[in-house]
Amino acid sequence: MYGWIWRRLPGGTASKAAIALVLVLAVVALLLFVVFPWVEPRLPFNDVTVDQ
Repeated sequence: MYGWIWRRLPGGTASKAAIALVLVLAVVALLLFVVFPWVEPRLPFNDVTVDQ
């Protein structure tokens, strides 16, 4: 899969590396600011019950 992406990117090696870095940062930003905040309330980690 990464080879397929690398072959599709335009330019030389330095240009491809810069574009790949921007793509990785865009995916990380999308996860941090959109996906994780949407998923967090649906996860059961805050539903803590302690019986004594």
